[in-house]
Amino acid sequence: MRELNTFSVAARCPRTGQLGVAVASAVPAVGGLCPFLRAGIGAVTTQSWVNPYLAARILDGLAGGQDPDAALAAALATDDRPDLRQLGLVDGQGRAAAWTGAGCTPAAGHRTGPGYAVQGNMLAGPGVVDAMVAAFEGSAAQDLDERLMRALEAGDAAGGDRRGKQSAALKIVAAEDYPRLDLRVDEHAEPVAELRRVLLVARRQLVPFVAGMPRKDGPAGALPDDVVAMLLRPPAERPGTAGDAAPDLLRDVVGLRQEPRRVAHLLAQFAPVLAEIARLRDLDLADIHPPVVFDPTLPYRRVPHDDRRD
Repeated sequence: MRELNTFSVAARCPRTGQLGVAVASAVPAVGGLCPFLRAGIGAVTTQSWVNPYLAARILDGLAGGQDPDAALAAALATDDRPDLRQLGLVDGQGRAAAWTGAGCTPAAGHRTGPGYAVQGNMLAGPGVVDAMVAAFEGSAAQDLDERLMRALEAGDAAGGDRRGKQSAALKIVAAEDYPRLDLRVDEHAEPVAELRRVLLVARRQLVPFVAGMPRKDGPAGALPDDVVAMLLRPPAERPGTAGDAAPDLLRDVVGLRQEPRRVAHLLAQFAPVLAEIARLRDLDLADIHPPVVFDPTLPYRRVPHDDRRD
C-alpha cells in the first residue's frame, strides 16, 4: 500500500451535472491514484493508505442504485484495514459522503455539504479543510473547474500537506465516457499554482478540442475550422500561452512580485466577495428599482407658468 497524505475535494455542479475531483499531495502522481470518476454516476477520491479498489466498488454501488452512505459502507466492509483509509465522494445527484479512518495521520478530517465532500490527512491543521469548504461554498456562481481550483488553492494557502508539496491534479467528467478535463502536475515546487496555469491554458486549447470530439449520442462530426487552425499552430503561438496572457497588474504594471502561496491565500479569502460580485452582476435591478436617469439640463429647463387664478 502507498500512503497518500493529501487534501482533496469531490464535487458535482448542480447546473451542468458535471462531476469532478481536485487533489494535491506531497507525493508524486497523485492524479493517477486518487481520483476515480464515472460520468453520471459519481466522483470518488481515495487517499491516506490508498486502496483504489474501494473507489471502484463505490462507483459500482452507486451505479447499482445505492446511495452514497450505503455504497461507502459496503466498500469499506470489504477492506481489512478501513481504519487507514480516507475517502470522499458525491453521486450523480449531488449527494455526498466521506470517511476518515481512526488510523489516518493527523491532522485528518472531512466535511460534506450539498454537492461536495472535502477531506485531508497529514494536514498542517484542521483549518485546511475549513478553508477549502469556505472557498467552494463561496464560489457557487462559478463553473465546476473554477470552484475545484479555488478550493484547492485555499487548502494550499492554509498549509496543505504538512510535509510540503509535490503534485496536484484536477479531473472532470460530463456526459461522455472520457473526461472533459484531466490535468496533472507532478514533481513541482508549487504544484497547485502550476495547476492553475495549466488550467488557464487548457481552457483555451483543450476544452474547445474536447467539445468537438465524438459523442456517444450523436455523429462523430469534425472539429470546427477555428479549433483545427489553432491546434495546427505551434504551442507557443496558441491562445493561453505566456505570450498571449493578459498583463498581471501587480507584476507587470505596479512592479510587485507576490509569492504564489500568498496570491492563493488572498484569492481564497476574497472568494466569497468575488462570488457575491458575480451574482450581483447578473441581477436585473429594474425589478427592484426603476432606472434613475441623470439629466444635467433639468435645472435649466423653462417650466410653463400656470396663469390660472383661484
